[in-house]
Amino acid sequence: MNELDGITHAGLKTALGIKGNYHAHEPICLPGEKTRILSPENLMNHHLDLLTMEDPLALSMIATRDPEPPMALAAAARLSPLGSQSKLLRGVFQVVGETTKHPLIAKCVSLITENAFNPGAIVLVRKHATQFIVNSRKEYTLALRQNMQALLEGTIAPRYFVSEFFELTEAGNMRSDIRKKLVLSLLISESIRPSIKFLFLENFDRLPSPVQKAIQREVLKASPSHHMEIIKEELRWIVSKHDPALRPVTEAAPAPKVKPLAPESVKAKPRPWRPGESPTASGSMEIPWN
Repeated sequence: MNELDGITHAGLKTALGIKGNYHAHEPICLPGEKTRILSPENLMNHHLDLLTMEDPLALSMIATRDPEPPMALAAAARLSPLGSQSKLLRGVFQVVGETTKHPLIAKCVSLITENAFNPGAIVLVRKHATQFIVNSRKEYTLALRQNMQALLEGTIAPRYFVSEFFELTEAGNMRSDIRKKLVLSLLISESIRPSIKFLFLENFDRLPSPVQKAIQREVLKASPSHHMEIIKEELRWIVSKHDPALRPVTEAAPAPKVKPLAPESVKAKPRPWRPGESPTASGSMEIPWN
């Protein structure tokens, strides 16, 4: 196997990049894709080539650091068959079970290691992981619908609704296009109070950059109204704040023209004679010594 029994330099670099994404609270995207966020279904699909994310260190980073159980479980399930390839990878897989923050993953790792990486145990874990991911998505979607209904009925605080909206969409690894449609529909809806829309704009930077730009384009095309014009102006300011290239360029005021003085206008006037001075003719080169 390449380098340390399957652990490559490119994989180490990818793992460090994933760690940086978690630290910066940024989504993890598919390799080579800046607009497609990595989902648990991607990790569970063994027909999808994840390039350097296939490295055990990269998968281990997701399995131990991801805050959401579906994503972490999918990474652990994809990592599990590699544990039988070498003693080093078997140790890496065991460390995942010891350091993960999710008890469910620790149980799955324990089940596979106790059965000596038996293919039947791995298939069983993958089956339960797939069902767990499906059930989790249903729960997140149901919670979003219930919160939306509560918001329209006035039984939930707007700030709590917005906070939960971002938490649920991030936890459920919602697809970027669906997230864009949801936020866009809320921003242009006449049924949503402007104050709630401003709360969404306060959290606008939590959306992936391509989603932000797509929402901005659509909002600027929305039918004009009093509060929509304010939303548009606020959105322009937010985007220009994070992207200096989009800031409006203001032309500098032209410098005032200074009219040169004519040569005859700079004639010096002679100083008047004072008592005690020798009377010397104006323009004379004679120096009075007395």
